[in-house]
Amino acid sequence: ALKIYHMKAETERTDASEQHLAKCRAKLEVLLTQREDLTAAIDRLIDDIAAGRKFMKVYRQMKMYNDPSTNPVLYAGK
Repeated sequence: ALKIYHMKAETERTDASEQHLAKCRAKLEVLLTQREDLTAAIDRLIDDIAAGRKFMKVYRQMKMYNDPSTNPVLYAGK
């Protein structure tokens, strides 16, 4: 949302060239389209989760650097 706000501000500048304004308007359109697409995708995902069509999956973080058997810096010194 912040990028959209800043890009919209760029399209409203009175001290910028028409070329700059046109470039910023085109970028703003892309940002707005991306936001619409992402919002729709999230809405579909939430609907699918609520309906039981999709499920959340838990992933565990594996910190290899804390384990002497998987960290080459730790096991190389043995």
